[in-house]
Amino acid sequence: MSRDLKTAQRWVIKIGSSLLTNNGQGLDLAAIEAWVTQILVLRRHGIELVLVSSGAVAAGMERLGWSTRPTSLHQLQAAASVGQAALIQVYEDFLRRGNVHGSQVLLTHEDLQDRQRYLNARSTLRILLEMGVVPIINENDAIASAEIRFGDNDTLAAMVANLLEADLLVILTDQAGLYDRDPRHDPHAGLLSEVQAGDPELLRMAGGAGTMLGSGGMITKVRAASRAAQSGAATLIAPGSADNILLRIWSGEEVGTYFRPGVAKLAARKRWLAGQLRPSGTLHLDAGAVRVLREKGSSLLPVGITASEGDFQRGDLVRCVDPEGHEVARGLVNFAQHEVLLRLGKGSKALCALFGDVDEFEIIHRDNLVLSSDHG
Repeated sequence: MSRDLKTAQRWVIKIGSSLLTNNGQGLDLAAIEAWVTQILVLRRHGIELVLVSSGAVAAGMERLGWSTRPTSLHQLQAAASVGQAALIQVYEDFLRRGNVHGSQVLLTHEDLQDRQRYLNARSTLRILLEMGVVPIINENDAIASAEIRFGDNDTLAAMVANLLEADLLVILTDQAGLYDRDPRHDPHAGLLSEVQAGDPELLRMAGGAGTMLGSGGMITKVRAASRAAQSGAATLIAPGSADNILLRIWSGEEVGTYFRPGVAKLAARKRWLAGQLRPSGTLHLDAGAVRVLREKGSSLLPVGITASEGDFQRGDLVRCVDPEGHEVARGLVNFAQHEVLLRLGKGSKALCALFGDVDEFEIIHRDNLVLSSDHG
């Protein structure tokens, strides 16, 4: 089956440590240059790109003159801190050849689980993409409270794909893709070209006893594909060291293993949003606002809100009810309760008069709002 990825306009690309380093001894500059060269070509074709890059610990070890990976958490954190600077410098130097800027964004999984930090991160990344910058994301290993583990960035990359509503998650690895059996022990093992994200049988193939990288590598990638599919993103696990791999993916060549998301992007996004949290408050809408939400699918503006209940913060989930108290929608608010109260019933002119230049008029953006019929 031919893959038409030309319509995928926003990619998250994850590159693992095994590809980025020379057998764990510092960064592989030639490999990084090759990926960035391809990224610049994709950028010129209008594709928005976000990188999730491992490799900080290995780069830090090289700069610190360490030949053996430390076991102490604090030494790992120190190596990550030193190495992150080296990693970003390398990416930036290659990106600048194409007059493109890179930016460093350090996240933890907790940043994307806390709703306020989630929205803040999304706003920052969206602005960077609008500016034509390539965000380069890594887990904030320098302050990680748990052991730095191989495979964590697979999950982080999937969460970033959810965060940005990406069309495609590309996980570059040192394997050709996902096999139906362990190719190291079975000469008849076959590479799976296309699968359904979330199929539980894939976990057995990736992580059962004696399978390749069963200690964590491939199974985290399969789980990442399932997570990315929750917001409608397809995933491709592909051999990162293959020549022009990113351009071949873009052209639709059948390399690696392609994970179909199964559900249309918008429907998946709404389903994912609706199941995230329990509502922390209630917004009461007038009849006009209810009609606009139902008929036009617009964002919720302050002018249509008559009352607000609850103790919620920016990024929390709230219910929207009609004048009779029936729930009509729910979504993630852009403002805390006390800020919503100041905006109740006000139009754009009144808001500008009260607050000056306003970046966000919407109480709930339409991308973060789901009608009750969609989740009930």
